[in-house]
Amino acid sequence: MRAPVVLAYLACSSIWGTTYFAIRVCIGPGGYPTYLAAAIRFVIATLILTAVVRLGGARPGPRSLAQLGWIGVAGLFVFGSYALIYTAEQSIPGGLACVIYGTQPLVTAILTAATGTERASRSAVAGAIVSLVGIGIIFWDRLGVSSAQATGVALVFCAVVLATLFNIVIKRKAAGVHPLVQNAWVLGTIAGAMMIPTLVEHSPLPWPPPFAPTVALFYLAVVGSVVAFGAYFYLIQHAPLMTASTTVLVQPVIALFVDAVWETQKIDASSYVGAAVTIAGVAVSFGVAARRRPTVG
Repeated sequence: MRAPVVLAYLACSSIWGTTYFAIRVCIGPGGYPTYLAAAIRFVIATLILTAVVRLGGARPGPRSLAQLGWIGVAGLFVFGSYALIYTAEQSIPGGLACVIYGTQPLVTAILTAATGTERASRSAVAGAIVSLVGIGIIFWDRLGVSSAQATGVALVFCAVVLATLFNIVIKRKAAGVHPLVQNAWVLGTIAGAMMIPTLVEHSPLPWPPPFAPTVALFYLAVVGSVVAFGAYFYLIQHAPLMTASTTVLVQPVIALFVDAVWETQKIDASSYVGAAVTIAGVAVSFGVAARRRPTVG
């Protein structure tokens, strides 16, 4: 692969491996209300990207109203995904959420095959079954802790499905649009849509701004949204969706390490077993696919 593609891949993997913990810090005790935090994050990111686009730092834009509409639809899918993740992280640690999100390559394999975008292999289906067993172990373990934690596990898995639909729409309908322009429109859609649960939540903005949650909020807005999403849009334009989706193989390792060091809500051995089974299902799936792929030269 070309160096920019590799750098984009590494940026997505490393940054998004830390954002799950940052969300927990942002909306945890003494922090910001859940949906207000998400809305502020995406408003800040949208303002930054809009300024870059308006200054001529990104071309070309959408070629038609239809293409712009599809980018908006993609933004609504990822809004739903983030709304579910923020809701889930009120009850489960970020590392656990990241592990569940690691099933995205397998969900991608199934949905891209169903939509005719890319073909799913038998190894991807087999890996999906193994990973679902892992998620089942995590769900059962969290159910023993509380029904809220079990619900959190289910919400993250639903978020994976929505995020995968977002990827498919962007891949099929937004070709040729500059990654930063895509990012600006998508994050703007998320910011606007996130106002709805924010108004329903109706929680006041903490004042004065709490230090650690505010640092986490700006990290999520600038690094976790502007930088990471820009890199991801570039990646899915220049690599297959299945390749782009494997960034989630690296993210759980980073997220679980971050949780082990800083997270106050620890998970027990059963959840770690479930995490290992889930990641193994994804890894084995892609390992089998790589061995079957013919070599060239």
